[in-house]
Amino acid sequence: MLQPVKFVIALVFSCFFMTASNAAEPVIKVGVLKFGTVNWELKAMKHHGLDKANGFELEIVPFAGGDATRVALQGGAVDVIVADWLWVSRQRSEGKDFTFAPYSSSVGAIMVSADSDLQNLGDLKGKKIGVAGGPLDKSWLLLQGMAAQEYESDLAGSNDVVFGAPPLLAEKASDGELDAVLNFWHFSARLEAKGFRRLVSAEDAANALGSTGPVSAIGYVFSEKWAENNPAAGFVEASRATKALMRDSDDEWQRLSSSGAIKDGPDALRVLRDRFREGIPKRELNDEIDDAGKIYEVLAELGGKKLVGDSAEMAEGTYWTGAK
Repeated sequence: MLQPVKFVIALVFSCFFMTASNAAEPVIKVGVLKFGTVNWELKAMKHHGLDKANGFELEIVPFAGGDATRVALQGGAVDVIVADWLWVSRQRSEGKDFTFAPYSSSVGAIMVSADSDLQNLGDLKGKKIGVAGGPLDKSWLLLQGMAAQEYESDLAGSNDVVFGAPPLLAEKASDGELDAVLNFWHFSARLEAKGFRRLVSAEDAANALGSTGPVSAIGYVFSEKWAENNPAAGFVEASRATKALMRDSDDEWQRLSSSGAIKDGPDALRVLRDRFREGIPKRELNDEIDDAGKIYEVLAELGGKKLVGDSAEMAEGTYWTGAK
């Protein structure tokens, strides 16, 4: 008669330990810009349970700016942020152990109106150009390097260059106040939806200056020490699975739009979707690392110590190789 009682007790304890195991699932805190495009991937990941399927629970921590996310990572308030490999390399050269897993190779482009007679970088001489990101923006430096190499043109010195916030520059371009504008990829995509065309992209410039293929502009950044004791590989795999979903499913983009995660209209949504898909990393990691090293040396020459610090070469370990 005691046997059924033992079975019930065993079942209760089994359920308890299963619940305790689920409750103990590690949380990965990812710090992102409150309205940044990385939210699209992270929200899709969480909605479809791809975090838990890969052994962790995702917590999205919003911040007002990129500097705030970097401070939060350095202070341990978050586990992962999104940044570029230049920042990671500089941190490593200063003794930190941050490392980089590619997120996207989508980059900005110089956009001109559909009726513009500008056809290449050489045509920009004497024009009014809006530039997002400031004088040391990677895309701006690479485009200057390409202009000098291909057209013997000094983009910074022979033009009226206006630096400003991405939304403001996009508005000025739409209003016809600029002859051309270099903006971040999603603002460029929105201009494209309005009929603007790409004159030249930062990827075109990188290829002209020695890269053999796309190099991720930004990636997920975390501490190597953290990665040793947490499911970093699971996080990277969840990112890959989410990107595959966003690559293959137009319905997922409609869902993101309907949920309010993406607030653009249908024309812009289509271009944003296509440009996002173009930026999904596809290359062998070692090939990308080689090209990132080449571009680093070009940027070190163009931007100097203000951009890269004292290291003329990309620091060893900048790219994380823990998940192939």
